[in-house]
Amino acid sequence: QVQLVESGGGLVQVGGSLRLSCAASGRTFSSYAMGWFRQAPGKEREFVTCHRWSGGAIDYADSVKGRFTISRDNAKNTVYLQMNSLKPEDTAVYYCAARPRLRLGDFRSVHEYDYWGQGTQVTVSS
Repeated sequence: QVQLVESGGGLVQVGGSLRLSCAASGRTFSSYAMGWFRQAPGKEREFVTCHRWSGGAIDYADSVKGRFTISRDNAKNTVYLQMNSLKPEDTAVYYCAARPRLRLGDFRSVHEYDYWGQGTQVTVSS
């Protein structure tokens, strides 16, 4: 069982930056792939980025590539999402999620993740 708690959301102006954090419970954090997803009002939850394991296998949605950076600190059981050059269309509730990193499947799919945080709101004003 893994519990995830996000923090760091807020209100920011266009072009600004935010860093989200996701703290995970449990002693096997390194065995999980960590993902960030977001859901805007009236839209389905969508993939943002995932970090399969330390040292490699990072994937980004085209809409955030070059602006967002995912990182993880296994010693702190924490995954981060650095968001730069924010746009109004980035406004959403952001969720972190976890799934076993060695399990086959689509790391971009919401259905592949077993554990979810409660979400943190990010609002980009223009």
